[in-house]
Amino acid sequence: MKKTGIFLAILMLIGGFYANGQSTSSIRLNEVLVINVDNFVDEYGSRSGWIELYNNSPGTVDIRGCYISNDPNDPKKYMIPKGDVKTKIPPRQHVLFWADNRPFHGTFHLNFVLDPQKENRLFFFDSDGKTLIDQVTIPTGQKPDVSYGLTLDGVGTWEALTKVTPDTNNKTLDSNEKIENFQRNDSFGVGMTLTAMTVVFLGLILLYLIFKQVGNSAIKMSRRRAEKVSGGAPVTHSANEPGAVFAAITTALYEVAEDAHDFENTVLTIHRVARNYSPWNSKIYGLRSLPDKK
Repeated sequence: MKKTGIFLAILMLIGGFYANGQSTSSIRLNEVLVINVDNFVDEYGSRSGWIELYNNSPGTVDIRGCYISNDPNDPKKYMIPKGDVKTKIPPRQHVLFWADNRPFHGTFHLNFVLDPQKENRLFFFDSDGKTLIDQVTIPTGQKPDVSYGLTLDGVGTWEALTKVTPDTNNKTLDSNEKIENFQRNDSFGVGMTLTAMTVVFLGLILLYLIFKQVGNSAIKMSRRRAEKVSGGAPVTHSANEPGAVFAAITTALYEVAEDAHDFENTVLTIHRVARNYSPWNSKIYGLRSLPDKK
């Protein structure tokens, strides 16, 4: 019973974590563009302000039935329609709503617009229309095609972003820090060249040591096998028989074998075939029956 209780507690803990990952409470207002002059266009080719939401959880969240509003006294100003599969936001992903006052254009078109002449307060409410999940105030004086968003997706502080990133990460890497560091500290590539050569030479030295050790081990094993075959007598190599001598003997034997092979291939031998019978004496040419006498 005790083990069963612990197992159920673990299951409840995992289930609670998973449920929390699926909750709309992890949705964040992530980026807002108030003045859209030469920026992203919607599916109708129109330019208008937009609001980006971000799923800050490790699970997919369905925001259908939730509300987006720019009026704190009217939390249910725009209800996100139900039945649209695109309202399911995958983990760590975004969704974009157009503030164009054209809700008849589809699920992601709000029934209000953003006012460039004053500050804009935005609210995201849960499906009960009362629980406030997230809010942000966009200050006045926004520049055209410059968005206002979080420095990092779902977290950080709100500020004007140097790069507008609709429906993608607020922080993008346009350069390689390691390459830039090399360019600053080693513009001629001397350090990189020395580093590469050092790595190559160290690798060659390491291979030499490994092969030398393997060769010595093989020689020792061969000597032990020879001693075992000779009954324990130590096997030694004569100092007067260096490897060059054996190589010369092997080469000479190879040349002799090649010469003999070539000589045999160029000799044509004809043996006389002895026939012990004459085809005229063969029985197949004899008469099998006497001719009729007429």
